Amino acid sequence: MQKKDMGLAVLIVIVGAIVYLRNPLFLSPINLGNTANLIGLFGLFAIGQGFVIMTGGIDLSVGSMIALLGVLFVDMVGRFGVPWPAAALITIGIGTLMGLAHGLLITRLRMQPFVVTLCGLLIYRGVARGYTGEATAGFPFGASFPELEWLTIGRSFGIPHSFIAMLLIGALCWVLLHRSVFGRHLYAVGKNEEAARYSGIRTGLVITLAYVICAVLTAIAAIYFAMFTRSVQPSSHGNFYELYAIAAAVLGGFSLRGGEGSIIGVILGVVLLQELQNLVNLLGIPSSLNFAVMGAVILAGVLADQQFNRYRATRRALRAMEPRPLP
Repeated sequence: MQKKDMGLAVLIVIVGAIVYLRNPLFLSPINLGNTANLIGLFGLFAIGQGFVIMTGGIDLSVGSMIALLGVLFVDMVGRFGVPWPAAALITIGIGTLMGLAHGLLITRLRMQPFVVTLCGLLIYRGVARGYTGEATAGFPFGASFPELEWLTIGRSFGIPHSFIAMLLIGALCWVLLHRSVFGRHLYAVGKNEEAARYSGIRTGLVITLAYVICAVLTAIAAIYFAMFTRSVQPSSHGNFYELYAIAAAVLGGFSLRGGEGSIIGVILGVVLLQELQNLVNLLGIPSSLNFAVMGAVILAGVLADQQFNRYRATRRALRAMEPRPLP
């Protein structure tokens, strides 16, 4: 665990202690279970956003992807009777193609990630609304899918399966980012893309794979969200979820300039965000202030990141100026 992660973990404990002292219901089993469920749901796609931010990019289309893929998944299973394993594979496959399109547009056509994914945000939301005719997509009354429901909204020993899924995917992504050649290449591309290219790294392939990973995890999250809500309203489902993912990554130590961050950090970022939302509910703060709290948190995270990097640069400069003994 990095120093940033340790600091964030301490902050989570401090905020949790303050909320508990104000409202003991914070540590009630029901509240902890519900919070863990939300941490699992939001953590799935926040981890994917971390891979993109690691390259110095950003994916603003996450929320709209969750809406469109959720609509398609619910329609396939509930309306067309497609077996849910096949529907899940098709949903993940479509998500993979979306991520591949983002990556190729950014690396081959040299388009800005902000522009590509902003267009994706608008296109996917528009397609979802047009496909459903602004109607809510849902399962037929009384329809039941026991295995799928157990996997997505079930619980074992009180622990939501969405939370367990996030931990398993987080462990796989930790190995991929911190213990593989691909992970080293991601860090190198994020730090200095030109230098990485001259070192022999296929930077285009690395960046494209980062967007594919993000899209695949977003597609998995879309299935979990669709089962959690049991219906998908295409105009509002997943709205602003990209901000949750970006905020969690920034809070978790990911630099928006790329080349910095950890999987543990982004998971802790999700935990802190959900803790803050829980704080808003338990302390009686108007829910309309949710976005204000999130915006303030993102701003504070970026400012802290900038100040930390400035401090490190100053220390490096001072060390370089220190006199060294002659050999």
